Amino acid sequence: MAWFKREKKGIITTTEEKLEAPDGLWNKCPNCKKAVHISDLTENKYVCHYCNYHLRVGSKEYFEVLFDLNNFTELFENLTSGDPLNFSDSKSYKDRIKETTEKTGLKDAIRSATGTINGEKIVIACMDFNFIGGSMGSVVGEKIARSIDYALENKIPFLMISKSGGARMMEAAFSLMQMAKTSAKLALLSQAKIPYISLLTDPTTGGVTASYAMLGDINIAEPGALIGFAGPRVIKETIKKDLPKGFQTSEFVLEHGFLDFIVDRRDMKNKISNFLKMVYPAKG
Repeated sequence: MAWFKREKKGIITTTEEKLEAPDGLWNKCPNCKKAVHISDLTENKYVCHYCNYHLRVGSKEYFEVLFDLNNFTELFENLTSGDPLNFSDSKSYKDRIKETTEKTGLKDAIRSATGTINGEKIVIACMDFNFIGGSMGSVVGEKIARSIDYALENKIPFLMISKSGGARMMEAAFSLMQMAKTSAKLALLSQAKIPYISLLTDPTTGGVTASYAMLGDINIAEPGALIGFAGPRVIKETIKKDLPKGFQTSEFVLEHGFLDFIVDRRDMKNKISNFLKMVYPAKG
């Protein structure tokens, strides 16, 4: 049965010497399932070349997309969550925080930084879904509040990038208090006539939607983002009815008047800087 074996090496290597592609070079689009080289994906702002699906990304990627030359100064980076309620389930809250920090390299579900977008000064607070579902706890609320204070003190516009499953159940009432706290801070920003831009990404739900995510001077979203309070599955099970097609997508929310614009991530930087030049001239 010698004809099953390749005695001489040709253009194609033998099975034993065949090399596997290194991990991390390709990414499969969750929507169309096609493979995209990671370098092409990065160059395209993490948007699928084939179907324009906006992949979920975190603060690292959004800072790369928005800040000029990816230059920024991170703010309040050492804030970490405590365990005010001594919450305990199958795994203690402290252990989960430690484990998630080690896994993601993040201190909590949000990062804040200041820099420029096309030369316009700005403060950006961006949520990270990989940290316990982007849940809103005390640190998230405190970082947003301090970021707004920094924007007020320096008279710099504020951009909030939301990506969250809602309140963090392990902090209970402490988590829910962040809704009022951040909303009150945003009222001060409004009184000072400093622009606040809210960017809703996939997903933006729960107490985040019910507070700071919907309070922008302009509310914008990425295409196809899930935006709502309770998720569509929960609503469907509650009302026992089928939901409209596209329910709770950013397109559906725009159609019903809760958004001002839907902006492609590849155009986001220019859209935001143009808005700031119009409403905050000679200040940024």
